[in-house]
Amino acid sequence: MNVAVGSTNPVKVAAVERRLDRFDPTVTAVAVDSGVPEQPWSIEETVTGAENRARRARAATDATYGVGLEGGVARLDGVEGLSLIMWAVATDGKRIEHGGGPTLRLPDRIASRLEAGEELGPVMDDVLGTENVAEAEGAAGVLTDDLTDRTQALGEAVACAFGPLVRSGIEP
Repeated sequence: MNVAVGSTNPVKVAAVERRLDRFDPTVTAVAVDSGVPEQPWSIEETVTGAENRARRARAATDATYGVGLEGGVARLDGVEGLSLIMWAVATDGKRIEHGGGPTLRLPDRIASRLEAGEELGPVMDDVLGTENVAEAEGAAGVLTDDLTDRTQALGEAVACAFGPLVRSGIEP
């Protein structure tokens, strides 16, 4: 199984490799433009970024499948504050499937900086005194005290998007 991932971020690539491990995939990281701002600000923008990444990664390679992953932030009906959201999209060139990952509330002091125009990764690095937290445990790991991490959280989105493409016995 050949899979192109629309990102060179090692966390996103690892999320696909780990989640699809049972298929023994050959995973190729492809730098593509998401077509959305660096900090997506809605479910729609986040999903659009993931769709663009999946389609563009597959088109740039001879892979059977393309996978796009995008993290964003959104205000959700019935949920207080600003939430971190994660979405994955998988395509085989004919079908396109979407899967959401975990969602968690961002602390107000981080949310206010995002609302002022900053991006989550650099804000987290500044607050934590780290570099490239987005390529390590991510905000998901930090904010859950490592009950999950960015790779695992994105992997859940990958499973939800990719599963319908490979399942048998239940047609779409």
